[in-house]
Amino acid sequence: MKKIIVASDSFKGSLSSLEIASAAAAGIRKVFPDCEVVEIPVADGGEGTTEALVDAMNGRYISCKVHDPLMNLIQAEYGILGDGLTAVIEMAAASGLTLVPPEKRNPLLTTTYGTGELIRDALQRGCRRFLIGIGGSATNDAGTGMLQALGFRFFDCEGDESGKGGQILEQIARIDTEKVMPELQDADFTVACDVNNPFSGVNGAAHVFARQKGADDEMIIRLDKGLKQFAAVIRTSMGKDIELISGAGAAGGLGGGFLAFLPATLKPGIQMVLEALNFDSRIQNADLIITGEGKLDRQTGMGKTPAGILEAGKRRQIPVIAIGGAVEDSDVLLQQGFLAVFSIQPGPVSLEQAMEKSFASRQVERTVEQIIRLGPSII
Repeated sequence: MKKIIVASDSFKGSLSSLEIASAAAAGIRKVFPDCEVVEIPVADGGEGTTEALVDAMNGRYISCKVHDPLMNLIQAEYGILGDGLTAVIEMAAASGLTLVPPEKRNPLLTTTYGTGELIRDALQRGCRRFLIGIGGSATNDAGTGMLQALGFRFFDCEGDESGKGGQILEQIARIDTEKVMPELQDADFTVACDVNNPFSGVNGAAHVFARQKGADDEMIIRLDKGLKQFAAVIRTSMGKDIELISGAGAAGGLGGGFLAFLPATLKPGIQMVLEALNFDSRIQNADLIITGEGKLDRQTGMGKTPAGILEAGKRRQIPVIAIGGAVEDSDVLLQQGFLAVFSIQPGPVSLEQAMEKSFASRQVERTVEQIIRLGPSII
């Protein structure tokens, strides 16, 4: 074999995408020392996306003070890629559910303001291209907090400026853009969105997602009413109808907030990442692609990293093999098109041992070496 691609998601809690690629490459070179091994850290737009893209594209991490969902000051990180123009932001770093203790979760109060502060910081550093992951939110404010941090202002029918949180949506009567950051005129946002929920209604942001963020039945009804009110104001003042757009309800309506107020496009997370990596061009003329994730099962084919890698391989007619810490439903995975699927575990081991970094790395290297020893006979 002359060229092999290694592009696996991280094994959560154990190995990063880059560490898996490095271990797999070591296994390949034991068999084919002269093979071109292309190591490409990847992710699906959720947790680990910033790390994967920073690792893959010679980026750096930026840490800054922002406000968490309840407006407490915290330190949060995002990435700037090697071009100096592209920022990678996971909204969960500033506005994620894990930042709010269970007893304090209340989507009437939580805000995306901190996410807007991350974007503002990147704009001030010269970034104009944004890759945004919006999974894991603690909020149902339709992105109003994020927009407030960028200079948008919202007023009620009495002319008073609105506060923050999902509670303000039903009060908004007017949108003011006079103080919006001028840098946004040249910006472009690609938002990783893997749900198809509309902005409001029975399948919308509040009814489907707000309960896990701390809402009770009364709050859900109030939040949904607020989303409908806000959508109506957007239609009147901005000429955009976002209420039924697929994905507008993602992250408590943050998807809709991006579409209504910013030059944004919603894309499946793995598509966003692979396009940013120029993945299709980088795999040209490859003999084999090795991908994976912590657990391979029937859910793997539903928008996760290995599924995106598989589709890219199919387009180039390159066989794709998947490895994982655990494998279930191998028959389903083979039907989806993987050439083969392998667990990296050598036998019964404790979960603690399986997750231990050095052990997992050795098992990735060992497994990939054994796969590659089959050589051209597997292709």
